[in-house]
Amino acid sequence: MMRNLVLWTACFSRLWTAAFCEPLAKNLIIDTDLFSDVDDSGALLLAVTSPAVNLLAVNINYPSTYSALAASAILAHYDHAHVPIGIRRPLTNESFFDSWAFDLGEYASKVAYRYSGGSLPWGSAGEAWDPVTLYRKVLAEAEDGSVTIASIGFFENLSGLLNSTADSYSDLDGPSLIAEKVTELVVMGGGYPSGYEFNFWGDNPLLTAHVVNNWKGPMVFSGTELGGNVTSGGPLMSRGPPGDPVRQAYIWYTYGTPRFSWDPLTVLYTVNGLGSLFEYGNKYGYNYVHPNGSNEWVYDEAVTDRHWLKMAVSNTTVAGELDRLYLEGAWSVVNGTSV
Repeated sequence: MMRNLVLWTACFSRLWTAAFCEPLAKNLIIDTDLFSDVDDSGALLLAVTSPAVNLLAVNINYPSTYSALAASAILAHYDHAHVPIGIRRPLTNESFFDSWAFDLGEYASKVAYRYSGGSLPWGSAGEAWDPVTLYRKVLAEAEDGSVTIASIGFFENLSGLLNSTADSYSDLDGPSLIAEKVTELVVMGGGYPSGYEFNFWGDNPLLTAHVVNNWKGPMVFSGTELGGNVTSGGPLMSRGPPGDPVRQAYIWYTYGTPRFSWDPLTVLYTVNGLGSLFEYGNKYGYNYVHPNGSNEWVYDEAVTDRHWLKMAVSNTTVAGELDRLYLEGAWSVVNGTSV
């Protein structure tokens, strides 16, 4: 009798839906450098097709107009045209060119043009939100302690949020707003227990250090060694819906070859937690980023809310789960079952 009363009460609390007595979807903000790697688009596919996610906003931390327009096109395709998009300034019309290995193609401008739609159709990137303003608006409107942020790129937007002051959306400064609203920051970047990884040094490593070294609250890190050991996207390219923009993005970028899965794995953890796929690589300590963008784990037993991820199962098992979710999500729109 007492158990039934507890469940009945829980169903009508703000943390549960009254109709089905299920946990509410996780409030998520994605901060992405959707531009030079296609795995950002795979991460978006996972987020927008998961019933466990309530996507509040997408902030772009690379200033190409094509990045914002491509994000808008992908969101619109998956029935998420209502999700606001921010992008750092000043905007450029830069498109990606693989001057490193000369074996990758460009996809953002193609997706932006061929799948144009949503809140930022072709030619309207300038109408995107200022990312710090969007952060502050979305966080201020959210329930306390209810928002998760997934950082799958650079750190200018998050650094700006940390430096922000009171405005029309909230009387709180950035650190106080974060402390009140954000339950976890999940970061794709670095190497563990130490490393020198592109997301940390490739843009402005001083901003990386500012965010990682000054953020208060739980943080989880998905390192280069995690996603760099898992390739995915092959089945999406071969068996996905022909009109799917993420499928086409992978084809344009990799020419049919499966791609490393840094950002999708980060979002997979963000959405589902450890589950059966992941485990923590540490029990305590914190990540420290040096001015050059290199990082190392400091084993401080007093800090217990910072972790890096390891895989709890084989690489092929994790890859199979990603590919299953890509296909399931892509076909859900075609079959009319999108969330």
